[in-house]
Amino acid sequence: MKLFFRRKTSCQVAKDRLKILLISDRLNCSPEMMEMIKRDIAKVISKYMRIDAEHMEIQINTKGCKQGHGGKPSLTASIPIEAVQAKQG
Repeated sequence: MKLFFRRKTSCQVAKDRLKILLISDRLNCSPEMMEMIKRDIAKVISKYMRIDAEHMEIQINTKGCKQGHGGKPSLTASIPIEAVQAKQG
């Protein structure tokens, strides 16, 4: 299985980090909490498949989420899969 990764420019990385900080601040979710969530997700997914946790990304999206209109933010994860492990049990 070939995987291709596009390198982000330092400007794009900084912009993404700022966006995450702003969203997490609005939701009262610290960067430390985001890292804990990321580690927990990687730990659970790793039980079923081998992943590249180093290149894993999680984001809280507020697109379509309007205050007072019942819209809720969503958590999106991009997790590169290296291999699916054989089914156990």
